[in-house]
Amino acid sequence: MKKISLTFCLALLSFLFCPAQVSPLQFDKNGEFKIVQFTDVHFKYRNPASDIALKRIGEVLDAERPDLVVFTGDVVYAAPADTAMRKVLSYAADRKIPFVVTFGNHDNEQGKTRAELYDVIRSIPFNIQPDRGGVESPDCVLTLKSSDGKKDAALLYCLDSHSYSKLPDVKGYDWLTFDQVNWYRRQSAAYKAKNGGQPLPALAFFHIPLPEYNEAASDENAILIGTRMEKACAPELNTGMFTAMKEAGDVMGMFVGHDHDNDYAVMWKGILLAYGRFTGGNTEYNHLPNGARVIVMKEGARTFTTWIRLKGGEIVDKTVYPDSYVKDDWRKRPLVTE
Repeated sequence: MKKISLTFCLALLSFLFCPAQVSPLQFDKNGEFKIVQFTDVHFKYRNPASDIALKRIGEVLDAERPDLVVFTGDVVYAAPADTAMRKVLSYAADRKIPFVVTFGNHDNEQGKTRAELYDVIRSIPFNIQPDRGGVESPDCVLTLKSSDGKKDAALLYCLDSHSYSKLPDVKGYDWLTFDQVNWYRRQSAAYKAKNGGQPLPALAFFHIPLPEYNEAASDENAILIGTRMEKACAPELNTGMFTAMKEAGDVMGMFVGHDHDNDYAVMWKGILLAYGRFTGGNTEYNHLPNGARVIVMKEGARTFTTWIRLKGGEIVDKTVYPDSYVKDDWRKRPLVTE
């Protein structure tokens, strides 16, 4: 019997137990890239109230066949958190769809730390999150290649919006830190320089909405499309991420979760502030039928189409950025006569 080398054994183990290699994210031959956003699954393993969440996830993925899935937080809502996380993410992995997760404020309350859950996610095939190194839950920027694969064509920023305020005299939810704002600025500037001084079209994903969501939603001159049944539960402090993104000029829209009774999108100073659609079952409050948000980016253009997909293939609130959110000049409308 021939001896098997140690090198061969290690290679075999690596093949068997390491996540599947994922091809670079890339616009298709039609110049499109489709993202499905699931948010607030609030999954409880072996709890019948969560069955509808899994059913909807599978239904949406089979109907839309996206290039990427983004889970924007509060994925798991009961122990065992690791088993629950694997169950939810298996719906993307089993379909061989790349996916990424940004944590919500409840994920690490189910007996596992953010770091432990991050390592679980990293062990699942088709995850595309970077190794966390010594960081509990790192932010990342994903690059979308052009349809010919020759250059970077767009960016996706995935951020950890943390959980609750750590300051005793400031109540409520945590905020994106100054370090995160600076990290974003550096990333954006580097890609801009590499692109000949032009910002790459970009989107951002995280869990807790920025304070600007409330400012925009309360402005009568801002165009808001979708459902708003509650005030955005944003941090009380504002560290300037919106301003940083506005100044950098790359982010076209940001997509969050957290507030289950909101699924609206509102234009604010040229950036679309949007929610996903609550994806969970009756394990937490909700007054909207569960579903998902779909986003289709277009190569070489600062535009995207987005809609909400619901049970049975129903599609609502289909819009195009920026056209659907900009008031036309009434003085330039063609004359209409009776």
